[in-house]
Amino acid sequence: MDFLASNCVMENLSFPDQVFKSLLFAPGNKRSILSKLPRSSPDASIIDLEDSVPTDEKTNARETARVMIPELSEKAKKMGLFVRVNAFGTEHFAEDLSIAISDELTGVIVPKISSKEEADQISKSLSDFGFGGLPIMAGLETVSGLVNALEIAKQPQVKWCYFGAEDYVADLGGVRRADNREVLLARSQISQATRMGGIYAIDMVVSDFKDEKRFLEEAVEARSLGFTGKLCIHPDQVGLANKAFRPTEEELDWASKVIQEFEKAIERGEASIAIGSEMIDEPIYKRAQIIKRMSQNSA
Repeated sequence: MDFLASNCVMENLSFPDQVFKSLLFAPGNKRSILSKLPRSSPDASIIDLEDSVPTDEKTNARETARVMIPELSEKAKKMGLFVRVNAFGTEHFAEDLSIAISDELTGVIVPKISSKEEADQISKSLSDFGFGGLPIMAGLETVSGLVNALEIAKQPQVKWCYFGAEDYVADLGGVRRADNREVLLARSQISQATRMGGIYAIDMVVSDFKDEKRFLEEAVEARSLGFTGKLCIHPDQVGLANKAFRPTEEELDWASKVIQEFEKAIERGEASIAIGSEMIDEPIYKRAQIIKRMSQNSA
């Protein structure tokens, strides 16, 4: 096997196995809402301790999360489960880790990460609390976070990044637009950074949960930009996200054939092959692998 062909396989091993098309938030202080998270069958559920929880409810939210994690894990064994803690550097961060984080989680979501150094400090904090192996989903939602997106995405414990458009535009001093032109560059930067880091990108929320047309349009656009899923703030958005990011049967058939034939070529020491009239090389092989992973958990 030549070096290039061997390197194709090694690089793809860096991608995490879990791809989430739909990630549904619920406020950490609302036990009745949290208990309903699995009903809409999201790929992952998120117990939120940050934006959706007022300051005087933070303590209650942590305790509720601690109690609900085992229950939610039992209810939906195939569903990813995350807790979004408050940002590093806030007065709430350490208590969130101390009380509301568990080995039963798929990972911890940390918002507003601004640099590789901060990601490293977050990783150390998790290790100090006994969660050194817990994967991180990094929130990229500040100007500094976008500028440093590639280095954040390469931090070893970071396995996914999500884009927070509202916070980013506020930090930028810009104005939100219905056509999302003001965040096109940011979304593209995140997608590129996560791809180079060997991890996955999750797209921004749509605040108007009744606007199904906008949600689907954003999701389709996000997938074309390289995102693999979308944040949801209402159960009705889950099915829309699953539909938009789920590969078609035609795509899956193509991906299966590409993977099978390209891996045979790798064994022969070849780094490119022709399938029909299409030339298949490393980038196309990678795209086929992503398509196969995105079929996971598809209903």
